[in-house]
Amino acid sequence: MTTTTEFGLPTVAVTPGQETRTTMTVRNDSDIVEAYEFEVVGECAPWTTVEPGRLSLFPGTSEQVSLVLRPPRSPLVRAGEVPLAVRVLPAERPGSAVVTETTVVVEPFAAQHARVVPRRRRAWRSARYRVEVRNEGNTPVSVTVAVPEKDDHLRHTTATTPSTVEPGGHVDLDLRVRVAKLLWFGKPVVWPVRPEVVALAADERHEHDLSAELVQLPILARWLLSLLAALLALLLLWLFLVRPAVRSAAREATDERAREIAQAGEAPVPPADQPAGQDPQGQGRQGETQGQGQGQGQGQGQGTGFGPGRQSSATIEVTTAPGQQTTGAYVVPDGRMFHISDIVLANHQGDEGVLTIAFGERTITTIALETFRNQDYHWVTPIDIPANGTVTATVTCARPGTPASGQQASGCAQLLNVSGVLSELP
Repeated sequence: MTTTTEFGLPTVAVTPGQETRTTMTVRNDSDIVEAYEFEVVGECAPWTTVEPGRLSLFPGTSEQVSLVLRPPRSPLVRAGEVPLAVRVLPAERPGSAVVTETTVVVEPFAAQHARVVPRRRRAWRSARYRVEVRNEGNTPVSVTVAVPEKDDHLRHTTATTPSTVEPGGHVDLDLRVRVAKLLWFGKPVVWPVRPEVVALAADERHEHDLSAELVQLPILARWLLSLLAALLALLLLWLFLVRPAVRSAAREATDERAREIAQAGEAPVPPADQPAGQDPQGQGRQGETQGQGQGQGQGQGQGTGFGPGRQSSATIEVTTAPGQQTTGAYVVPDGRMFHISDIVLANHQGDEGVLTIAFGERTITTIALETFRNQDYHWVTPIDIPANGTVTATVTCARPGTPASGQQASGCAQLLNVSGVLSELP
């Protein structure tokens, strides 16, 4: 061998977050002047450097170099023994490189972060919290949650088995708080919740005091009590004021109607030889009778002027090929008048296109087929269609739809039902 290397210490103890130095002796056993470069390999390489980075030695001489170890205070640097290796690379004879090894002992450190989520809960009686514990040290920790019973009004439930958290990991512990009694009325009550997180790491005990709140809400809130009071006031108002007044008004109206009926039954019957509308007591009664006769005659004389009618309906079925236009029609029979009050449309296939409905020369509506499957129209005042008049449905088929069978139809198919009263002309 042309190069000899040796560490100054068999093991090196390092503390995360601090700098530690050790030495390594390099000897040139060759017969030429040699320059050496150094390469740190292994888990310590990210945080270990060699000073100086290049060393020149005459034949038969030796010199020391410093190894600087700066392990970060991070969970990534686990506590325990870690091998450290340095590869010495001769510049003139690269094939005669040597590797020197030693052991680095990383000292443990403990760091935990704990919190309660959420910090405040609002509930009637019980609430659930989550205690989050994160291990930011370099050794595993055993974590438990305890809540001291300082108040008989609160009961706490936590996990009894400790949880182990690896370096860089976290654990969520369940915490449940229950109030002994319900709060029926009044203001919300704030109960303090103070769990303690106990972490055991490397024979060290660490405690974390946390704080949270449980806001106990009353079962019956103030606004609900106000609402119940208002409803009770309205009920009393109805029972003692409004209801008697309504009953009194109804009773008076009934008595008045009964008196009118009784007076009508006691009215005198005119003799047989007296003309209708003549009152033996005077002209005023005759004028009243004449006025009533004129009103009845006028009411009977007015009207539709049509003969008796009956409910009737007609269905128009329109089948249209794609890209075509087809018109279906219903013709009112001769001597009849059709008073249309309802229209029902059916597009059971879900076709796409345009439907136009017309009564004679009058267009009632134009509607896109894809906007409906079933549609109906109703009129308070019927639309009159004279004898031989037509109700037409014109369909322009853009694209046939897909019926319940699951296969697209070959053409568009629509149904139009018109209904109303079909009466005879005088």
